[in-house]
Amino acid sequence: MKRNRQVVRGIANGVAAGAAWGLVFLAPQVLGDFGPFQLSAARYLAYGAVAVLLLTPRWRPLAARLGRAEWIGLVRLSLLGNILYYVLLASAVQWAGGASASLIVGLLPVALTVVGAREAGAVSFRALVPSMALCLAGVGLVAFEAFRLDTGNGDPALRLLGLVCAVGALAAWSAYSVDNARWLARRPDISAYDWSLLTGVVTGALALLLAIPAFWGGAGHGPAEWVRFWGAATGVAILASMVGNGLWNQASRLLPLTLSGQLIVFETLFALLYGFLWSQRWPTGLEVLAIACLVAGVLWCASLHRAPRVAPAL
Repeated sequence: MKRNRQVVRGIANGVAAGAAWGLVFLAPQVLGDFGPFQLSAARYLAYGAVAVLLLTPRWRPLAARLGRAEWIGLVRLSLLGNILYYVLLASAVQWAGGASASLIVGLLPVALTVVGAREAGAVSFRALVPSMALCLAGVGLVAFEAFRLDTGNGDPALRLLGLVCAVGALAAWSAYSVDNARWLARRPDISAYDWSLLTGVVTGALALLLAIPAFWGGAGHGPAEWVRFWGAATGVAILASMVGNGLWNQASRLLPLTLSGQLIVFETLFALLYGFLWSQRWPTGLEVLAIACLVAGVLWCASLHRAPRVAPAL
């Protein structure tokens, strides 16, 4: 069935986007000597530079199709889903530890599913409750284990500020995801990847404003550290921002918000996987249980969006 094939393609794109996005949780740990503003500015300067390079050959015909409303929308999306979100996320990871970061992404699927359930033709909220409960259970287990294993910053005031950043990041990305899905539906003539590249161009321009305070007086790091920093930032920009956002845009086009929202749990899953590899350890029993809950919640939600099987005519 066409609808079921569309759901499968959408889920595949969402899972791949989660694999790319999971890298953003690893970068603040790998580059712990650099601040969140520096991480955000570098990532999005690189994102903007590569986006400009790829769009240059066909910039004029593409830009001619965009009006004032589209540019204002791209600025809003770039601020919410890129600059503001990543500054808050990196701050939460560095100041409050991995538990806060897990809570940010872990609550996003529930928030977006609640919003999506209010749209016309959506799966009823009551039917979605069990899958959301499984996701929440997985998030709770991840958070509990992260608090137990990761003490984060020892300063209580800074740890509290990190938690505030986590809540702010949740709000920013929720607003971005809903707004971005509506723009993609409004402009089907612009491909998912071109929309990602256009977002990158605007994000790069905004990152220029962030770069001045971020790198002002940036002494204290040697040449080798700066090479590692810019290499990691460029890698995250290409894989997470460009490839990941393009895949997510495609998933958003193919799936209703009630399903695409829950696919964000794969960012949590891949962030955990990369964290295990970085820490060179196996997951604990609670982490395995959390992963099982998250995957089961998404599979349950996906089953609700399958087209009903039509009985053959006799």
